[in-house]
Amino acid sequence: MKVIDFNEEEQLIKKDIERARANMKDVEDLSDFGSTKEKKTPEKKTSDSKKKMKKEEEEEPLTSKAIIKEVISVILNVLICFLVVFLITQFVGQRTVVSGRSMEDTLQDRDNLIVDKISYRFHDPNRFDVIIFPHDESGIGGEEKDTFYIKRVIGLPGETVRIDGSGNIYINDILLEETYGTEVMANPGMASNEMILGPDEYFVLGDNRNNSTDSRMIGPINRDIIVGKAWLRVYPFKSFGLVDNIE
Repeated sequence: MKVIDFNEEEQLIKKDIERARANMKDVEDLSDFGSTKEKKTPEKKTSDSKKKMKKEEEEEPLTSKAIIKEVISVILNVLICFLVVFLITQFVGQRTVVSGRSMEDTLQDRDNLIVDKISYRFHDPNRFDVIIFPHDESGIGGEEKDTFYIKRVIGLPGETVRIDGSGNIYINDILLEETYGTEVMANPGMASNEMILGPDEYFVLGDNRNNSTDSRMIGPINRDIIVGKAWLRVYPFKSFGLVDNIE
């Protein structure tokens, strides 16, 4: 016959109850952990959304400032471009178009040239340079005010120039050897008598000697009114090249 120890049985039951309670507590802890995680996720999303909205609100004035800055930058760039073009055309070089036949066969009517306006700031014109000077200060009449003349330098400051009846040019009584004239000069003009050039005066002729208004008719050209030197022919394209190299 088996004797049941109620004290021992009671202790076993208590232990089972305690284990059950412990298991239930673990389940509750896991449930709380899941619930906490679920609660934290939307809170994090809400926080991120608020930060994004705040960032967008902060970026709006920055964007407006950036646009204003860009507009100012474009305006400054345009002004700088205009200033550079102005400085180049006033002091460095400019485009000009030949009008007329006075420089044939070297230059033709409607040739497009680039005029070098800076070289003569460092040195004086040389003999045989092709120069540009304005009509309104040259003493030549009957043309528009903005007309420029293009001629070749023959006589330099301080020299004596004379042209005889055969069209020969003499500099200080020495025959000038040159081949720019297309034909024999028929009219020596004022240069039939000796012309003594002043310290800043130049005697100029067109290469087409019998179809040119130049120093034979209007006298010497003053250094102050010389705009620059004909440097480059850019049009027509087939004739592109340096004016000094044109024969």
